[in-house]
Amino acid sequence: MISESPVLLGTKAETLERIAPRLRHACVLPQLRFTVREWRDDRAGCLGRVRSAGWLSRALIVRSSAVSEDGADTSLAGHYRSIPDVLGADAFERAVDDVVASYGGGDDADQVLVQPMLSDVLMSGVAFSVDPSTGGPYVVINYDAVSTSTSSVTSGTTNLLETRVHYKQGPVRAPAPLDRVVDLVAELEALTGIPWLDVEFAETRNDGLVLLQVRRLHGVAPTTAPEAAQRKALSDIAHRVGQLVRPHPWLHGSRTVFGVMPDWNPAEIVGVRPRPLALSLYRELITDSIWAYQRDNYGYKNLRSFPLLLSFSGLPYIDVRVSFNSFIPRDVPRDLSDRLANYYVDRLIAAPSNHDKVEFEIIYTCYTLDLPERLGVLKDAGFSAADCEQLTESLRVLTNRIIHGETGLWRQDTAKIARLEERLGALLESDLDPVGMIYWLLEDCKRYGTLPFAGLARAGFIAVQLLKSLVAVGVLSPAEYDAFMGSLDTVSSRMSNDFAALSPSAFLERYGHLRPGTYDILSPRYDEAPDRYFDWSRERPAGHRAAPRFSLSLDQLRRIDAMLRQHRLEHDILGLFEFIKAAIEGREYAKFVFTRSLSEALTRIRALGSGHGLSVEDCSFLDVHAIYELYGSSSDPREVLERSVAAGRAAYALTRQISLPPLITSPDDVWSFSPPASDPNFITQRSAAGPVVRAASDEDGATLSARLAGAVLLIPSADPGYDWIFSHGIVAFITMYGGVNSHMAIRAGELGIPAVIGAGESLFQRWSTAEILELDCANRQVRVVR
Repeated sequence: MISESPVLLGTKAETLERIAPRLRHACVLPQLRFTVREWRDDRAGCLGRVRSAGWLSRALIVRSSAVSEDGADTSLAGHYRSIPDVLGADAFERAVDDVVASYGGGDDADQVLVQPMLSDVLMSGVAFSVDPSTGGPYVVINYDAVSTSTSSVTSGTTNLLETRVHYKQGPVRAPAPLDRVVDLVAELEALTGIPWLDVEFAETRNDGLVLLQVRRLHGVAPTTAPEAAQRKALSDIAHRVGQLVRPHPWLHGSRTVFGVMPDWNPAEIVGVRPRPLALSLYRELITDSIWAYQRDNYGYKNLRSFPLLLSFSGLPYIDVRVSFNSFIPRDVPRDLSDRLANYYVDRLIAAPSNHDKVEFEIIYTCYTLDLPERLGVLKDAGFSAADCEQLTESLRVLTNRIIHGETGLWRQDTAKIARLEERLGALLESDLDPVGMIYWLLEDCKRYGTLPFAGLARAGFIAVQLLKSLVAVGVLSPAEYDAFMGSLDTVSSRMSNDFAALSPSAFLERYGHLRPGTYDILSPRYDEAPDRYFDWSRERPAGHRAAPRFSLSLDQLRRIDAMLRQHRLEHDILGLFEFIKAAIEGREYAKFVFTRSLSEALTRIRALGSGHGLSVEDCSFLDVHAIYELYGSSSDPREVLERSVAAGRAAYALTRQISLPPLITSPDDVWSFSPPASDPNFITQRSAAGPVVRAASDEDGATLSARLAGAVLLIPSADPGYDWIFSHGIVAFITMYGGVNSHMAIRAGELGIPAVIGAGESLFQRWSTAEILELDCANRQVRVVR
């Protein structure tokens, strides 16, 4: 049997013409085409061909098909115009003129592609035959099942899109009708012999699946691990998920899910794909055991011996059932605990977009003045009045124990943080060997740093919730809430004042240990790269900012006093506000203190590695347990460190290839999933940092372009109209709207420019207020540098 030769890709029109007779999983619309020279020399003849086909009486689309489009080196996605809904001869001529004009000088051989306009569109989208950001063997489908426009996906002007990420060789089929798109992509790969394809398609009521375009996908990240190794890793993850979702004799609830944000927020703190050193430090210092000790100490269920964070081939996930168990008060009866755990997990599965705000939207972890009203949701879900009263009383007792003015647990944790400062000074002045110094910096950081910080973070959360509940019940206004928060003396406010008042050397003496990536050895400390973080040449205003004035009226004092007695909270008014102020300030200060010990440890790990021939990049692949092995043995340091780096480097190569959803609810999700619409799309595996430039909606291009060199640009949408920005030296860009397969995402991938596409309104607005941002696309993180 003689195999057919691969289809050679040409212009947009030529490729569709060559593929059409051999395509089985979709159809290709009929076409007419002519060159720019033919249009200029014989406009009437070109128009006559369209008239002879009987097309001038129906809606047409006039599409670009330039020689420079869809080439071997670049796609120029969205660079030239296509005009839809063209009806009649006059409109047709204008549309062709517009398309030709978009070519600029162009080439006489450039073509214009004419096709019937699709009707009764059920779905349209773009599919990539590989994950362009990781190089992994996934079909990534960005589609719109709402709009009837076939350009809604590529235009990047909306976030009302859906995405499917499907592992090619997995045991699970994509859901219909996307399974047919996956089959189409596989067929096109076989027909062209090209593994990296960009496929535009539509599903219509009359024609079924229609292929609109196929071209090479450019800018794909290099493959870092063999496909067989990746498939085994995914199989191992799916198997482990299947084991862990079962009931456990020491846990409440019949099932679990896994998320990157529900508790201790690993995606935010260390990223979705952290280097091995950062991940192992985070686990050692917090999520292996410290987290559970703190929850148990504060009166919640005892989850000691349960790790909170699981590593799925280097991607950090929270075991949500373990987390939710740890937020149930210790004295809640077993039956009610079981039903609460199941209810919490079911609510998260039903509303996965709440995975980063479970304590606000799903679970009840402390007593607040509006708790009785908030518990109405439980009653609607079938919990009895007795159930709600039991939970209410348990949360009241737990909260009183934490916030008590004299014996409150937060006071003990504040004292431990002060102890860490004393011990750090003694350690740094000691004559310990390098390994011993790192070991004790980390051990002290756990016992006197992250453990009390976890307690103060819990107290700080309760403080904020109590304050917000005063707004919810109408005692405080939102403006008064803001005034109170603005009056706090936090590390952040102090740092701003000190930047204005202190000399650079004095400022760095106090704050130099901080680094944007707290656990990341590749993230320089402030005192290692001060000019990267601070503009010392800028005029700094003298003096301290005036704190907003916060005070309570006599009526407010009476109402709060009555509510404290009514709700049986063991505080007077002054004591309550003292707690709220001290807990919020203490949470920030505790982090400031413990990160000094961690930062010193990272600095010494780098020095230790350097002494044994390892770069700081090498050290990022270490597992912190290599340090513990060296401290507890007489092993050769170079051998232990090199072995750990080699293992970490190999493991991270695999980590970079794997794509998983933010919330895993079953083993099948490992193979095929739809990320929540609020999950941003990170383009490339690169990093970049620069000053933030925000494109105002009414700003002309000339004004904007003067500010772009070396900048991180924030623009509203991934509209191809912004394509000109790539010639002005931006180092990265972020869009509020747009999908992974939008034109701007494709261009960013081609050019190797780090980008976040479709960040959503909340993240976009937060990042817009920064002066300097750092994008770490491989780790799916955006850090505010300043």
